[in-house]
Amino acid sequence: MLEKKLDQPLFIRSTKKVQLTPEGEILLKHVEPAMNLIRKGEAQLLEAHSLKGGQLRIGASDTICRYYLVPYLQRFHQEFPNVHIKVTNHTSIDCARSLESGEVDFIVVNFPNSALTGDLNTRVINEFHDVFVANPEAFPLMGRRLTLAQLLKWPIMMLDRRSTTSEFLHHVFQQHQLDLAPEIELSSNDLLIDLARIGLGIAFVPDFCIPKDCPDLFILELEERLPARQMMVVSSDYTPISQAARHFMDML
Repeated sequence: MLEKKLDQPLFIRSTKKVQLTPEGEILLKHVEPAMNLIRKGEAQLLEAHSLKGGQLRIGASDTICRYYLVPYLQRFHQEFPNVHIKVTNHTSIDCARSLESGEVDFIVVNFPNSALTGDLNTRVINEFHDVFVANPEAFPLMGRRLTLAQLLKWPIMMLDRRSTTSEFLHHVFQQHQLDLAPEIELSSNDLLIDLARIGLGIAFVPDFCIPKDCPDLFILELEERLPARQMMVVSSDYTPISQAARHFMDML
């Protein structure tokens, strides 16, 4: 059919073998690279599906990456070293937007999260509490139970307004008819903890970030019990999930 379409012979046929004509050789030089590219593409897709290659794209905050995901990333890399891991760091709110745009396969975020809307697949993977921490020498409050209203008399340090943590704490104070005006707003929980250790203020951070056996910090006791928050893995119905992404989410 190809010879008929090109109106010239491409093969020299005999009873024992088939050879290419000079015209067939010319055509082969053009066709062969294209066929190799197709085979390469098919192989990559098969590798990605079988966890022998491909890419894993995760969106998560710095805090979640450092204090929660690192051991899972290590385990996954040891099991599937040929899968390329790409981690995109955003706040939990911005992670939701990166999932919506298809920048990542899935996200690991804190909840409640005002940016999680639409058709999303969510799964709770961890629960934690947020606490106020301070230096015992700078703030002689150890052993005292403070109300949220009393806490406002002291300098509060917290994450900035673009974070779910900020949304959560402002909502808690509003529920008690209180206006929260933090002294310092930053984009890093680690930096908040460092500033609390040197006595610059009282930091509001997730409990899993606090270093163990740290004499420079203590957790303040509150009259009001703060509700727990969740950590969730979230994917979109509109983003195809690779075998690598599905396996990693199952690990979580």
